[in-house]
Amino acid sequence: MRLLLSLLLSLFLSACTHSPSEKIMVYAWMGGPGDATDQEIGAQFANLKQKGVDALLYNGGHNPEVYQRVGEIAKAQGLKFHAWIPTLLQGKNDQLKAEYYVVNSNGESALEKPAYVGYYTFLCPSHEGVFHYLENIYLNVAKVPSIDGVHLDYIRFPDVILARGLWEKYGLTMDREYPEFDYCYCSKCTDDFAEQSGININEVEDPSQVEEWKQFRRNLITNLVNRLAQSVLESGKEITAAVFPGPHSVASQIVRQEWDLWNLDAVFPMNYNDFYLEDAAWVGDVTREGVESLGGKFPLYSGLFICPDPENRHKQADPENHGLTPDELRVAIKASMDNGAAGICLFTPGRMTDAHWTALRETIYAN
Repeated sequence: MRLLLSLLLSLFLSACTHSPSEKIMVYAWMGGPGDATDQEIGAQFANLKQKGVDALLYNGGHNPEVYQRVGEIAKAQGLKFHAWIPTLLQGKNDQLKAEYYVVNSNGESALEKPAYVGYYTFLCPSHEGVFHYLENIYLNVAKVPSIDGVHLDYIRFPDVILARGLWEKYGLTMDREYPEFDYCYCSKCTDDFAEQSGININEVEDPSQVEEWKQFRRNLITNLVNRLAQSVLESGKEITAAVFPGPHSVASQIVRQEWDLWNLDAVFPMNYNDFYLEDAAWVGDVTREGVESLGGKFPLYSGLFICPDPENRHKQADPENHGLTPDELRVAIKASMDNGAAGICLFTPGRMTDAHWTALRETIYAN
């Protein structure tokens, strides 16, 4: 009888205990540290770890000392830690020449007249000075002992067509590629393209119909990513990137990303379904597309956009206040994993309600 009871207890405990291999890998994008003390950061990270987060993609600026400090705290809590630093989106500073910024088809520089929002000051990937500026940032941070890798973001051109769910917010109907949102037509890009193709794109009536011109700019992004990746990987650290969904259905078309050709350790598509007026199940569709496009080259983690106030979501006009409700989070996680994702990434922990955390906890373990 004692042996039987022992066996039943063992089976019960086994059913209630999940091994690490059964847990879905959970990343989270977040920023800081602001004025937080080490103790406050440590408590925050311990709480995230307890709730199921395994790794952070952390935006702390360009200062390596910030990442060393915060990274040590993350490591003490058992979290992987990557420095999340925007790439081509850079504000004006003394190290960047004005001609380094992208120019639209109307000849307007993003530095002087950015598209959509004031911070859309994108650099052009065709300039060697841009590469060296970015390489210096990432290598300085990659030297930090307490980080596992660097995470690229805004590694793209400005959106030539906004996601459908954002049209109303900006008062636009983006049924085609319009000149004011089509980048980059700086002299370096147009001259290099003319030399390669024999086409003077400035003399073409509708450049949006020239596939070679689109591919030229996709190649610019791919070449920049792969050069940065080589430098970071040689430093012994990982390199990953936040990207648009797809790659072919969305990313390649609206921001010129062909991320299935990038030499990374992992990719994090921002599968923000509300931005595309899609339901949570759509996350599975674009996850499958990405996984199939990669063909096992490196893992894909499905980026999920969280609704900060689910009860009042229907009252919010701004789609950036929309996102996944707790029930939709369950659907999106399952759809991601069923279609080959290696895990998920939350945008952001600060948007998660108690109900979201419950849904996460109940979904990230294998049955």
